[in-house]
Amino acid sequence: MWNNLKTTLLLALMTGVLLAIGEWAGGRNGVEYALVLAALMNFVSYFFSDRIALSMSGAQPISREEAPRLHQIVERLAAKANIPVPKIYIIPTDSPNAFATGRNPNHASVAVTQGLLQLCDDEEIEGVLAHELGHVKNRDILTSCVVATLAGAITFLARLAYWGELLGGLGGGRDDDRRGGVLSALAMIILAPLAATLIQLWISRTREYEADATGAGITGNPLGLARALDKIDKWSKRLPMQVSPSMAHLYICQPLAAGEFLSSLFSTHPPIRKRIERLIGREFV
Repeated sequence: MWNNLKTTLLLALMTGVLLAIGEWAGGRNGVEYALVLAALMNFVSYFFSDRIALSMSGAQPISREEAPRLHQIVERLAAKANIPVPKIYIIPTDSPNAFATGRNPNHASVAVTQGLLQLCDDEEIEGVLAHELGHVKNRDILTSCVVATLAGAITFLARLAYWGELLGGLGGGRDDDRRGGVLSALAMIILAPLAATLIQLWISRTREYEADATGAGITGNPLGLARALDKIDKWSKRLPMQVSPSMAHLYICQPLAAGEFLSSLFSTHPPIRKRIERLIGREFV
């Protein structure tokens, strides 16, 4: 109940920011445009986010004949989690990682990379897939897509407002109010996307901890997930998986290569060592 309330409040906050930018940029008409944009983005997120995510990752459906081991693990874990068996996809890359997507447990998909299947043993693969099914069970998959879409809409409106103010100011001579308007628009284009991004990252980080706990509960083996996280983290640094920033928060581990400081500040995921500590009470040496 608390998770649903928290998600609702955060989504309402982001929608409010979207409407505020619309009002600032165009008054009442701006609010109306923002409402239409928010509705459109939510519609697309709800019905097509899984297809977009799978397409952008290069994931391909994989049959039971092609990967019987993978299908058996997913089916067993889905039964334990008391959710429908999701569609299963494979991503053709040697970098180990995985993600889940979809609008609800009845319309969910999980995708794993070839590298994950090659690197991890069955217990570790179970841990990763249980984590992803934890996202499905907790209904995180839709929330992540909706928040990401709204964050993108806020960024788009902020840029639109900036250029509208700038171009409108070209004919205003040296008017101080006009210059002030351009400066405020510049501040908006920086601060509004930053606020949206921070909210998006906060939601994603919180959900990762919750999915770790749910996944460990499904398998009854938190050490398997902890070992998998440790392996994925180390191998991802050797074989970074370059994906769109809008997709990064979906994966079980941060797929983008970045410096440690920036990674900790703007990463869509909590630090791996903290996730492992929460799972087993200690770090791996």
